[in-house]
Amino acid sequence: MRTIDTQEISDAVYRMATRAGLNLTESCRTALTCAANGETGAAKFALDTILQNAEIAKRERMPICQDTGMAVVLLELGQDVHLSGMPLAEAVNDGVRRAYRDGCFRKSICDPLTRENTGDNTPAHLHVEIISGEEVNLTFLPKGFGSENMSRLFMLTPAEGKEGIVNAVVETVKAAGSRPCPPVYVGVGVGGCFDSCAFLAKMALTREVGTSNPRADIAELERETLERINALGIGPQGFHGRTTALGVSIEAAPTHIAGLPVAVNIQCHCIRCEKETL
Repeated sequence: MRTIDTQEISDAVYRMATRAGLNLTESCRTALTCAANGETGAAKFALDTILQNAEIAKRERMPICQDTGMAVVLLELGQDVHLSGMPLAEAVNDGVRRAYRDGCFRKSICDPLTRENTGDNTPAHLHVEIISGEEVNLTFLPKGFGSENMSRLFMLTPAEGKEGIVNAVVETVKAAGSRPCPPVYVGVGVGGCFDSCAFLAKMALTREVGTSNPRADIAELERETLERINALGIGPQGFHGRTTALGVSIEAAPTHIAGLPVAVNIQCHCIRCEKETL
């Protein structure tokens, strides 16, 4: 049995939130660079500007986007870990609070009805999963809502099958147009139930751009869906071109014989995701 003081978790969240607010993931930066090399005209100008913005943010330690996002924290807790100190959720929120204060990041979280801002970007959206071992794996995903607002959930019939899945994803991206600041990264959940399907889509966004699902049939769905999305011609920032999406990641789980849930969680071009293991 290993004991971890939750202050360590708070400090890890602080570090991840700070890095994420200032930096694109390396896989995102690589994908944007490759896309820029394949574009011309306004589409290339948009991608070059995005990359220039990323370099300035990293060099000057300034937020890479004005929407520094809702803090989504995914935590895998080893079953042989004993947590001491402040409650887990309190520790996570403390790390978020300190990072958004010290980084001068925009505080965007408010009551859904009164719209009164909480003032410190908390509470974070915390997901906890129990795993084997004595480690704690943390993922920090700040989610801007220009893209989050374009996400959708479909409850398809099993008869709609693979074609229905692809159509649902492409329809979502087409309807979003330029609003989620393309080129987008598309996380897709397939299976599970109403709520778990949406979580699968969120989890898909924590994968590095360019990776494929280990299941060959799902990897083929990712490839086909990305090809159809990029054929839409929306392009970087809506300026047309070849690159409407940088990638499509699909995560799947068993579902009921009577259903085929499909969730589409869109991420803008500003892909920020940090991970640490304690």
